[in-house]
Amino acid sequence: MALCRGRWFALLALAASLTLPVLESTAPDVAYGVAQTPAPTKLAGKTCLPVADAVQQPNKDICVRAHVYAVVELADGTRFLDVCPADISDEDCRFTLLSLREDRDDVGDLRKYRDQDVSVRGIVRATHSRMGIQISHIRQFSGGPEKFRPNPKLLRDFNGQSDRMPVRDPNLAPSGRHRSFMNSSDKETMPQEPAQKH
Repeated sequence: MALCRGRWFALLALAASLTLPVLESTAPDVAYGVAQTPAPTKLAGKTCLPVADAVQQPNKDICVRAHVYAVVELADGTRFLDVCPADISDEDCRFTLLSLREDRDDVGDLRKYRDQDVSVRGIVRATHSRMGIQISHIRQFSGGPEKFRPNPKLLRDFNGQSDRMPVRDPNLAPSGRHRSFMNSSDKETMPQEPAQKH
């Protein structure tokens, strides 16, 4: 199934925006045809929502059920599972499943899901008026969570087997070299109290 040119550019814009903050979507409900909506399913105890309902669940960890119409791979290695049928316009297609290049080993081949009904667990995020779930591990297809991504700023120069602090803060240094008001080399003389007469 060929992807129309407009949807290709919309997916390209979505891939370019992956580092942008999460934005609230004010998109109207998408009218997905009854024939295209997969039957209700449960995944790891969670009821899987259809795509039309998942669009209304920003920043929530949910299970989504959808039919995959196409699998698109961009030049940078980002892959998309297109869950909108061809009769839905690009403006009305407000949901996608995507997988980044660095997760390829953990996710595996996504082409096997083409023309299949899938259930995927993940956090619904919004970028450029399109909602989606990032597939970072194969376990999301069986109800598992997304891959944990630590904050790189917190891990800088930190080793779990070291006794050094993970953050370089001069106020936490034991010598106090950088704090002039608490420097142990500065000695201040205390004023003498006058002697009291009896």
